[in-house]
Amino acid sequence: MRSGRSGTIWPRGIELPHETPTGRLSTREVFPPRVALARGRRAIGVAGVALAAFALLFTIVKRQRSDFVDRRVTVALQRNQQPWLRRSMQAVSWPGFAPASAVIPAGLVGVWLAFGFPLEAAFQLAGWGTSLISFSVKRAMRRPRPHPEHVRVSPARLGDTSFPSGHVLNYVGIYGSFGYLAATLIRPDRVRRPLVALCAGLIALVGPSRIYLGHHWLTDVTASYLLGLSYLLGTTALYRRAKIRLLGSFKSDPARIARES
Repeated sequence: MRSGRSGTIWPRGIELPHETPTGRLSTREVFPPRVALARGRRAIGVAGVALAAFALLFTIVKRQRSDFVDRRVTVALQRNQQPWLRRSMQAVSWPGFAPASAVIPAGLVGVWLAFGFPLEAAFQLAGWGTSLISFSVKRAMRRPRPHPEHVRVSPARLGDTSFPSGHVLNYVGIYGSFGYLAATLIRPDRVRRPLVALCAGLIALVGPSRIYLGHHWLTDVTASYLLGLSYLLGTTALYRRAKIRLLGSFKSDPARIARES
């Protein structure tokens, strides 16, 4: 973040806009539209590939063609039962259990609102929409969770269905959204880098932690990464378009830009 004229705090890479001869504000200096829209189109393409891969995996699991591989992977991961590793995996999964699973996402939305970023708060809230997706897919699949007869299952409050992993799907949507916004809007490296690293670390480790704890299978986790990625890329593409339109509609009114940006 940095200060503009009149002491307003601006996101990284955003300059004070100026009026063109037509009286409209130029977005080229505040949010390069061609670059943003090109990235959006590429993101939509990647999202489509991820969604197709998820559909294929859904079919494989539905036909029970992945059970052998799932068990082998879980057994292999659980061979190391060092206390420090078990505690680490439990710590990574902790934010996905109630009440943290509700308090943290709501708090992240509140952070953007508190700093005067309503559009970003809406985008952050949209990232939480993965909870509804997880619920819907679980009802369609109804896959049983790993059983203690086959693998080690750590005690926890779990639902009945396993596919997809709600933890993984929500982490990608919630912490992926926050990490994207932090990387885009926060300027000081000492603040931006730790936040982005924390979000990336949670997303990367939650999948292995769910398998290690015996709460999900490999295919549950993989499906969630694919579905969550496609959802996150779609919401970020929509966010970029909304940001371009928002900035392009402003007059050179620092007070209004401070409220809306």
